Amino acid sequence: MFKDKKYLLTLLKELLNIPSPTGYADGAIRYVEDEFLKLDIPIRKTNKGALIATINGKNDEKHKLLSAHVDTLGAMVKEIKSNGRLKISKLGGFSMTSIEGEYINIFTSNGKNYSGTVLFDKASTHVHGNIVNTEERNDENIEIRIDELVNNKEDVKNLGIEIGDFISFDPRVIISESGFIKSRHLDDKSAVASLLAMAKYIRKNSIELPYTTHFFISNYEEVGHGSSAGIPEKTVEFLAVDMAAIGKGQSSSEQKVTICAKDSSGPYDFKMKEKLVSLAKENTLDYVVDIYPHYGSDASAAIRAGWDVRHGLIGPGVDSSHSFERTHIDALLGTIDLGIKYMLAELV
Repeated sequence: MFKDKKYLLTLLKELLNIPSPTGYADGAIRYVEDEFLKLDIPIRKTNKGALIATINGKNDEKHKLLSAHVDTLGAMVKEIKSNGRLKISKLGGFSMTSIEGEYINIFTSNGKNYSGTVLFDKASTHVHGNIVNTEERNDENIEIRIDELVNNKEDVKNLGIEIGDFISFDPRVIISESGFIKSRHLDDKSAVASLLAMAKYIRKNSIELPYTTHFFISNYEEVGHGSSAGIPEKTVEFLAVDMAAIGKGQSSSEQKVTICAKDSSGPYDFKMKEKLVSLAKENTLDYVVDIYPHYGSDASAAIRAGWDVRHGLIGPGVDSSHSFERTHIDALLGTIDLGIKYMLAELV
């Protein structure tokens, strides 16, 4: 079982603090690349910029692949308003209410970065009264207030800010003494850190895997096509590692690893699901099985793209997904242990 909590939490905190909204994830990809190289695991990149790290196994004719995505929710500059504020275009599926009041950074093409805040355009109750409480938040009334002396559109453009510039949300990472990790972007950086922990365990213990195994770090999952291309041709099993959504009607827990049976793309491979459940039971892991009606993963993206693989999905339970997220280190450790057991197991 994986025990190095310090490595896991240090890695996760550093990764969470690297801005990587979908389409602007190169910095996080470089960080993960460096970590794999520290473990002496060779890497290569796809044309789309995804990262593939590979550990050779006894059998090099049939491969396994585990994926996680480093890209996160974010936004782009949609419009520069006449008053010097910005309208945004969302990257990924989130509610505007979940970002109201959040601190942000804007990344310009000239290399300069600017801070700001996401606000309702009638934020002050002293000015607008009760409408602050009653009006729905949407693309038209949520705006960015830039922390610069700007009063009009021309002032903003003089800073170098243009339509199409990327915007990241402040993760605000906190790790409590009780083991809770709260931060934006646990979807899916908690899983990326878990994959690196799995890789470290294999390397540190000089374990020879039964099959050549790839770690696929995708960079476009939040917009649906993360692992739709670039999968190594000999891959026969694809295990996505992604956050498990917690809420009403769900069995997922912040302290458990979840095995997903079905999401919006349909059922996951039955034999893969049964194999994962069997491994969890045999190793007395604290797990649940769940179904997500409003969810998709890199594994389901690969299936939709036509890849002929058996696909499965596991991950740590994350509360308030695509909002103010929280998980517990127990869920991460359970995910790591199940992932390691899967890598050591025979094909289904």
